[in-house]
Amino acid sequence: MKGWAWLLLAGLFEIGMATALKLSQDHSNYMVAFVVLAVLSFECLAQAIKTIPLSTAYAIWTGIGAVGAVTLGAALFGEELSPLRLALLAGLIAALVGLKLVNPPAQKSA
Repeated sequence: MKGWAWLLLAGLFEIGMATALKLSQDHSNYMVAFVVLAVLSFECLAQAIKTIPLSTAYAIWTGIGAVGAVTLGAALFGEELSPLRLALLAGLIAALVGLKLVNPPAQKSA
């Protein structure tokens, strides 16, 4: 699997991790899901940074998690999506796409 696919998968697990953390506030059995998703997310991120620079991968990973958490927060937990919040999310998504487009090649480790 290519680095960008690993990074997307890591971001999706990050969204699941944040959601499980929220759900664990009412049902402690979701804490197991949180731990499993955290391990999967970090492992996928570790695979991604083999071919994507750490700075780019980390920023995009956290961005995917942030956009996903806000989206699921609105969909599942009734959190507000005001016009300003939507504009800020659009800016974040634009920044993530920009990071992908200007991605320098990964450095080989010694």
